Amino acid sequence: MRKTMYRCFWAWDFDKEEAWLNQMAAQGDCLTSVGFCRYTFERGLPGEYGVRLELLENVPAHPQSAQYIAFLEETGAEYLGCVIRWAYFRKKTADGPFSLYSDNASRVKHLNRLLLLLGVLALSQFCIALSNLSAFFGSGHTAGLVGGLVCLSVALLLSYGYLHTRRKKSLLKKEQQLFE
Repeated sequence: MRKTMYRCFWAWDFDKEEAWLNQMAAQGDCLTSVGFCRYTFERGLPGEYGVRLELLENVPAHPQSAQYIAFLEETGAEYLGCVIRWAYFRKKTADGPFSLYSDNASRVKHLNRLLLLLGVLALSQFCIALSNLSAFFGSGHTAGLVGGLVCLSVALLLSYGYLHTRRKKSLLKKEQQLFE
């Protein structure tokens, strides 16, 4: 039986999204495809699959990403799809533990990709907000005020995500230093 669920996660909460997908798999709802805030599941054996997410360095069609996806498929992982640059994989739990990161250094590298994405988006939204607000103060058009406030709100939200991810990275680095 196939079912589709709609659920939204912030980019910086990818670990919560992954935990939810693994909880669904533990109940026997196996992820088969993904879309923007859309997840399709098929009924299977409880705990049959483990699910992992990764923010690729490039879009999936890029040769480097395609090579990485092919490498993971050679290890027994199944590529389920991508949303922008977020790739979704699943692997049978009978094949052993499924981890995309072998150590904290690779986890930090993944968080750095997310930080770059969030930082660029937040900075661009701040610039657009300033441009719209200066247009409002220069001409008095309310469209500039509304656009500026919307962009400023988005920029603040992205900045929160950036700081949240940076905190995760700091904790991982501290943990890494403990084991060195």
